Amino acid sequence: MPVAADSAVSPSLTLDLPALDRRCARAIAAPLIVAYSGGGDSLALLLAAQAWALAARRRLIAVTVDHGLQSAGADWARLCAARCRSLGVAHEVLEWTGDKPRTGLPAAARAARHGLIADFARRSGAAVVLMGHTADDVLEARRMRTEGSTVPEPREWSPSPVWPRGRDVFILRPLLEHRRDDLRAWLSARDETWIDDPANADLRFARARARNALTNLPSPSRGGVGGGGATPAVPVGAQSHLSEVNDISAGVPIPGPSPRGGRGLAAGALLFDRDAFDDDGAHGRLSVALLAASGGIRPPRGEQVLALLHRLRSQARLTASLAGARVQAGDEAIVISREAGELRRRPSPPMALPADAAVVWDGRFEIVALTPGLTVQPLAGLASRLEKRRREALKAVPAILRGALPAIVDLDGQITCPILAGEPRVRVRSLAAARFAAACGAVENEAAIWRVAKSPWAS
Repeated sequence: MPVAADSAVSPSLTLDLPALDRRCARAIAAPLIVAYSGGGDSLALLLAAQAWALAARRRLIAVTVDHGLQSAGADWARLCAARCRSLGVAHEVLEWTGDKPRTGLPAAARAARHGLIADFARRSGAAVVLMGHTADDVLEARRMRTEGSTVPEPREWSPSPVWPRGRDVFILRPLLEHRRDDLRAWLSARDETWIDDPANADLRFARARARNALTNLPSPSRGGVGGGGATPAVPVGAQSHLSEVNDISAGVPIPGPSPRGGRGLAAGALLFDRDAFDDDGAHGRLSVALLAASGGIRPPRGEQVLALLHRLRSQARLTASLAGARVQAGDEAIVISREAGELRRRPSPPMALPADAAVVWDGRFEIVALTPGLTVQPLAGLASRLEKRRREALKAVPAILRGALPAIVDLDGQITCPILAGEPRVRVRSLAAARFAAACGAVENEAAIWRVAKSPWAS
């Protein structure tokens, strides 16, 4: 049911969102997506984002996710659609259909929501999704983690948490400096009403318990309401020793030691200088590198990463496997790539490549087939069937990378590999370097997203 704000709260807050200017570009063709649930936080975001979009000549699309968990969900979606019509903002309802889990429902709903929004953003040609998390959400996340939850703390700017659906999509949370009560006071001064979801007060859920326990606490230490400070873009786990170097494949700065160029980047591997993991922020960065190179979605356990990090620092040469990735360290460089042996131990059937549709294979390569009848599978066991020029090109690829390369198979059983030589029937993009850069905070704004997304394709 729509509710209004407590009139006792001062409505003096000016809803200025400098994060929009820091992160978003003006007057470009791509739309901005705003997640709009109908609640007070998302309504305040929608109104402020609309004002910014009009001034910046940007198209705004609001999306409402109906999780199918509330009997009133469809009615709420209709209210959201009506409010957007009154504002002249395009609006879409995204539905989470199918069976719902009996346990872990909040986490599953969050993953479903992010997945649906990321899919819509990609279909719409958008790279930035605005979400209405506030300073109160930061406090609640911290409280939940003290009670054993693994919920992440909202950051102003971060890559979409769903992989690979969220590739090249970033989340911007421009309200993190604002308190929930102040936003409602601002809305009340405008005679606005909003939806109050009863689940927010249902103490069966950790979020509601945290919200109940944190009533009237001061703002988080990041600066408070209206402070305007940005959440720093730093690598996961990094604490110091940050320097700017270049990721050759994407042309964007990466804080701290980063992958260097060469054929390995196109082949899905990350190449590092030998001392790249000697600094204080290495633990988180190594975990991200393993995940990006393997294409996986489950990060390795912390103690396993620490053990690998100790070996990297104490051994002159090293070959190891962790979380589906293979690490090979020599005298001058470290190569982190997909563990081809795992692809053989756990084979999956060839993946069909629908014509003119982008698909992600093995979490590592985005492939667009330009003709029908093609499939993709690992090159391991198929290299001898390549034509001579591709077999010759394969010799230039480090042996540890070869078996995990994508092999394209046509209806006649002919094998090609677009990483090795031109293949006019497909376009292929390696995702590892871009994923690593995004997770490490190197993609700092919307313009950088497009540079990464438009990095060279093999064709």
